[in-house]
Amino acid sequence: MTDVTTVADKAVADAAAVPGDLRMARVLWPFMLASAVGLVPFTIYSTFLVPIADDSGGGVAALGQLRGLGGLAALAVGTALAPLIDRVRREWAAAGGLAVLAVSAALGAGGDLLLLAAFCLLVGAGTAVLNPALTAAAADRFDDDAAAGRAATLITATQSLTALLAAPLVALPALLWGWRGDLWAIAALCSALALYFLLRGRRTPAPGAEARATDEVKRPGYLESFRLLGALPGVVPLVLVAMLRTAAFMGYLAYLAAFYDERFGLAPGPFAMVWTLSGTSFFLGNLFAGRLLSVERAGISGERLMTLGLVVALAALVGVFFARSLWLALPLTALVGVGHATVAACVTTLLVRRCGPLRGTALSVNAAGMSFGVFVGAGLGGVGLALGGFPGTAAVLGGLTLVALVLARVVARSPATSGD
Repeated sequence: MTDVTTVADKAVADAAAVPGDLRMARVLWPFMLASAVGLVPFTIYSTFLVPIADDSGGGVAALGQLRGLGGLAALAVGTALAPLIDRVRREWAAAGGLAVLAVSAALGAGGDLLLLAAFCLLVGAGTAVLNPALTAAAADRFDDDAAAGRAATLITATQSLTALLAAPLVALPALLWGWRGDLWAIAALCSALALYFLLRGRRTPAPGAEARATDEVKRPGYLESFRLLGALPGVVPLVLVAMLRTAAFMGYLAYLAAFYDERFGLAPGPFAMVWTLSGTSFFLGNLFAGRLLSVERAGISGERLMTLGLVVALAALVGVFFARSLWLALPLTALVGVGHATVAACVTTLLVRRCGPLRGTALSVNAAGMSFGVFVGAGLGGVGLALGGFPGTAAVLGGLTLVALVLARVVARSPATSGD
């Protein structure tokens, strides 16, 4: 009875410590806005790939390969600069990322093939700094671990909503000024936001400034930050779970249109509804899983919910590729999105809670790992498709998810100590 009472009291205390989503959004709106804007440059590039290719004189395939440069840049920059996210003001790091995005959008508007290559590289580099800085800054606004984790997942939920809505939002103004006008508009908006965060950062203390003022904490060196991060319980497996989950999900999305076309004869127009179903499921899964994690009830922890999400994702992904009925494939497609979104929210929340003052480094390394996962998933999914058709793709991507599930159990068995 005492244990039940203690758990109930803890749930009530957690609920009181975590503000509602609307209250948090009123505090975090600059970070949420910047997070949404950060996804738009590549959305414009993907949405208008054909006219951009025509105007630049390069083929669609060549420009599609340029898109991969952004992922490589994100991997390199995100890893190299990870410790710096915890050594400078978060707002200044975000301002730097936004400034890079502004420059990239202006270059991309030139339309030349070399300028578009620079655009892709700079967008990848800019978002590799921007996204971890915004997520860590949002978490820093709240002292309570539960509230900090919820703040971080609100940023990731905003990103998933933007990914769902950005294409039609950029297509409408392009009717007036074309894709170049879209890029110039984003360049102006990123410049304004960069100035806002630069000025805001002057009023915000650097991470650990108060502790350093009293000589209580010595700031770790560059390589020492990586060593300390790796020594925290469960952090390395968490980053690997995120990378493998991303590989499985992005590999699945890369071949989903081809699957629905071959199996059910869905043309691109009707398939857009399937894509919307998948995106909506991911957004809702991320949003509600983050809220659930902010108030841990009896029997529901981030580690357990992550394991459950991976089990659902694994079963649904394999089920989709073996489905023979459209009406079975559609709900399974939604479940894949919900499962992966739940895992994504859990990883973000657990990194924020476990890493304490190293959360910026952790989130940056995590983002770099997910960038690598995008390439791994698309490549291995293609190998599976070539060797065994869609069952082969299901086997390869399901295998990646299964390894992530094993690592999730390693995380669950590790002590959930904070990095504070």
